[in-house]
Amino acid sequence: MEENMAESGQLPGAKILQLYRAWSDGGAGLIITGNVMVDARALTGPGGIVLEAHTPLAPFIDWAQVMRSRGAQAWVQLSHPGRQVRAEMGGAAWAPSAVPLDLGKHSKLFAQPKAMTAAEIDETIQRFGAAAHAAEQAGFTGVEIHAAHGYLLSQFLSPLTNLRTDEWGGSLANRARLLLDVVRVVRTRVSTTFCVAVKLNSADFQRGGFSEDDATQVVLWLNELPVDLVELSGGSYESPAMQGRTADGRTLAREAFFIEFARTIAGVARMPIMITGGIRRRAIADDVLAGGIAVVGMATALAIAPDLPREWLAGGQRVAAIPRVAWKDKGMAGLATMSLVKRYLWSVAKGRKPASRYSPLFSLIIDQWRLKQLAKRYRRWLAARS
Repeated sequence: MEENMAESGQLPGAKILQLYRAWSDGGAGLIITGNVMVDARALTGPGGIVLEAHTPLAPFIDWAQVMRSRGAQAWVQLSHPGRQVRAEMGGAAWAPSAVPLDLGKHSKLFAQPKAMTAAEIDETIQRFGAAAHAAEQAGFTGVEIHAAHGYLLSQFLSPLTNLRTDEWGGSLANRARLLLDVVRVVRTRVSTTFCVAVKLNSADFQRGGFSEDDATQVVLWLNELPVDLVELSGGSYESPAMQGRTADGRTLAREAFFIEFARTIAGVARMPIMITGGIRRRAIADDVLAGGIAVVGMATALAIAPDLPREWLAGGQRVAAIPRVAWKDKGMAGLATMSLVKRYLWSVAKGRKPASRYSPLFSLIIDQWRLKQLAKRYRRWLAARS
């Protein structure tokens, strides 16, 4: 998830603690944070939380304690957005190649990316390691390396966004090099009992992109590394399969979008497999677990119903009403869907019970206004740092 609730200094604060306390009290067994950025110059959103080598740890210690207060595992999702950086933020849009986002008339919302140098690639690898070390020092029990949804590591994996001809591009082995090197470096910076997971696209769901066969091979390579779990998702900003929509016309399951591929992967993976994407009913969760998948991820469902695990464990059958926005403009529909989910998150973070329904249009307007205010604050903070 991406909460966009950072306090000044891009740190976790009272709203984040209230939100994650609700999930901890709600009975989740594993709580993975929303995107936590490894580089303050590159954020997925202006309210993003940043964890670097010299970031003050006190707010993160509080966050970890809240997440673990009912016995859950508490993992930090480490991410770098790559080219998926909003233009108004004024940060760095590093990417494997200078291939801009293609969102039609909405493309101008995102920065023109810059192809990374070898030194910038190495710096980024070390940043993931430093952030993982800091997360363990703060009391978290693991990290998840985000290599899905079109963020930087996913961009290196995809032949659509990685046009490099050096050792970081071309063959799948070269395109996967950054992810595998990040895993190796992270492992050198944390203890053997600290969990290291990877979030991986089952596919880009774009013609000519990262495929299911590619993902299978990457998991086989990850088998050779000390990886504790692989979470399977799919898509990117251009093809939001994680919201149930694809750019290449493929049809996803109504719930557990990536279930068929996950079952195939579970047959070759040595580590547990987690599936995420659209799960909202207990019967579907039970079916996923019975089919050999170890962990059910339900971020959107738990944004709407934070106590769903506790209800299900008590024998309830409550269904989370995940919002769907069926506008003709697919780009705006995707933004509105994210805005709706964030509106549920904000309600929980303020200690309120979310409404049964929200207006997609009004939610989008509120979210865009909030993002503009946060972008101003972020630009001031970034300028002061430099």
